[in-house]
Amino acid sequence: MSLISVDETITIAMSVKDRHASAQWYERVLGFEVLYHADEAGWSEIRTNTPGVTIGLGEHAKPAPGNCVAVFGIADLDSARQRLEQGKVKFDGETDVVEGMVKTARFHDPDGNALMLAQDLTSGQ
Repeated sequence: MSLISVDETITIAMSVKDRHASAQWYERVLGFEVLYHADEAGWSEIRTNTPGVTIGLGEHAKPAPGNCVAVFGIADLDSARQRLEQGKVKFDGETDVVEGMVKTARFHDPDGNALMLAQDLTSGQ
């Protein structure tokens, strides 16, 4: 039995220099759809052609090459984090919250691959 149950969404988060230019590239080259640009958060999100899978573009002055994080949707991040921590999973710092948008927490698998949980706060949860 697993410690937590993630939902049916996956966001592949990547660091980029220019979110708007990158979003246009994904639209033009791969036929993906730009869902939104959250300029106040430095974040853009794109719908892929795979149901439930989006690409999130985080804008950074010096993005790390090959930086890619699988972000798993979760209904209750605080509860999930507590259960994972009880299972000896270590997180990178505190849970980040962008009020009215998203709550995220980053952790690693046993091989050091970065993973993240994200709770959607847009529906007033």
